[in-house]
Amino acid sequence: MEQQLLAPLTYKDHSFRNRIVMAPMSRRRADDAMPSKNMGIYYAQRAGAGLIIAENTAVAPNGVGYLKIPGIYNDAQQAAWKNITDQVHAQGGKIFLQLVHTGRIGHPANQQQLPTVSPSALAAAGVLRTPSAEQVPFPVPHALSTLEATDLVAAHVQAAQRAIAAGFDGVEVHGAHGFLPMQFLHPLTNNRTDQYGGSIENRSRFLLEIVKGIMAAIGPERTGLRLSPFSGLNDLPPFEEELATYRYLVDELSKTDLLYIHLSDQSTNGEPPIPRWFLQELRQRFHNLIILAGGFTQQTAEAMLQDGLANLIAFGRPFISNPDLPERFRNGLPLAPADEATFYHGGDKGLIDYPSYSRSRECAGAAG
Repeated sequence: MEQQLLAPLTYKDHSFRNRIVMAPMSRRRADDAMPSKNMGIYYAQRAGAGLIIAENTAVAPNGVGYLKIPGIYNDAQQAAWKNITDQVHAQGGKIFLQLVHTGRIGHPANQQQLPTVSPSALAAAGVLRTPSAEQVPFPVPHALSTLEATDLVAAHVQAAQRAIAAGFDGVEVHGAHGFLPMQFLHPLTNNRTDQYGGSIENRSRFLLEIVKGIMAAIGPERTGLRLSPFSGLNDLPPFEEELATYRYLVDELSKTDLLYIHLSDQSTNGEPPIPRWFLQELRQRFHNLIILAGGFTQQTAEAMLQDGLANLIAFGRPFISNPDLPERFRNGLPLAPADEATFYHGGDKGLIDYPSYSRSRECAGAAG
């Protein structure tokens, strides 16, 4: 049986050198929401992936959420991202940008003292880091007015246009992990009575308006969507209409030519897994690309591709410490361990100082 993970894939206007995706991972090294110069080195080192999806990037100042998340809402950020995409393209890579608004998962101290926002005024359980404190509780968010909600739809569209101007090959809408679009989907955080609340159709409207608006602005072939059904992240527990909600979303998206749906399985982080039957159903309902992420190994990724349940497989943490991950897979080389202490802070340490396998062997030889 022919191996698929390392084989190229041509689909519509896209050519992927392999079926390996570098998953979007927040590395939190953007001071004042400005992408750093060395993020260009970081992503260029990993350009051997069939597709890089760059870390979640805020579409508005009040969507930054976590400390030191980059943005794509002003000219300076756009210019900084252009430097990064140029470096990736110089290595023959393909890179999309993940667009995020974290909604109630944030704090004014991390977002220019602007209030956190959400469909309704319900604080999330939990804490996060701010510049002046190690951990603080999530505040009660401001409930968005109808006009404010439509303004944030427009902010996503404008961010997508900026991303294309910055040289990205496309964008991925972050509709997962308990962030703002998911807060609209979930009846716990959405008790609205306008067109964005109540029925499944209304609660899905915010996310669908974002995705459709971006497709109209930059093209469906450059637009993807990340979802995390059944994940329970960021204080959004399972709800009665969850399956019906995702079925409705997928059916609406299948009427468009959206490039891909990217499912994030969080079972390796202690959350419920996405059931296999749901993946089988998704494959039947959605006919463009499907990306799966969630603790895959080379072997389990290959099996999922062989079973026809995905077109590409995303790897997260292995890419942190293995910039040459596809080559390690191709040549059966061991994977280097990652330093978890530098996942979310540390400057260049833990970001651009992991060597390729060949480079690490050279260094070991020189040291000997």
